[in-house]
Amino acid sequence: MSASSVIERLNTHRPSFIQMLGGTVVAVDQQENSCSFEFIISKDFCHSIDVVQGGFITVMLDAAMSHAVFASSEDISGLSSLDINTTYLEPTRAGCLRAIGKIIKCSYKTAFLEGRLYNSAGLLTATASSVAKVTRNH
Repeated sequence: MSASSVIERLNTHRPSFIQMLGGTVVAVDQQENSCSFEFIISKDFCHSIDVVQGGFITVMLDAAMSHAVFASSEDISGLSSLDINTTYLEPTRAGCLRAIGKIIKCSYKTAFLEGRLYNSAGLLTATASSVAKVTRNH
C-alpha cells in the first residue's frame, strides 16, 4: 500500500480527540516505520497563557507512536499502552506542532515505540517512549 493511501486511511479513521487537537497525519515512512502528525494547538489546551498542558503533550506523542504501528500493518486492530514515559525538554507553546512516532521494535503482541515533539521553529520540546500491547485481526 502506498504511503499516501496509508495516510488517507489513518486520517479517515482518526479518533475525535485527535481532531479536537487539530491533528492530522502528514507523513508516513514505511522504511523507517514512522508516522508524523501536525497538530494545531489553541490556547484552550494551555496553562500559563500559552504553555501546552503536559497531558496533551503526551496525547500528541502517543498518537504519533500508535499510528506508526497502525501504518505498519493493516492486520492491527488495536493498541493498548502498557507504559508511557514523557520527558519535557522545553515549554511547548500553542501553535503548529509536529509529533513524530517511530517503531523501535514490534513483535506479534508487543511494540516498543519512541516519539518526538517539535515546535514550528523545529525545536525539540518533548520526547516519549512507550511499550504497547498489539491486537491483531485473527
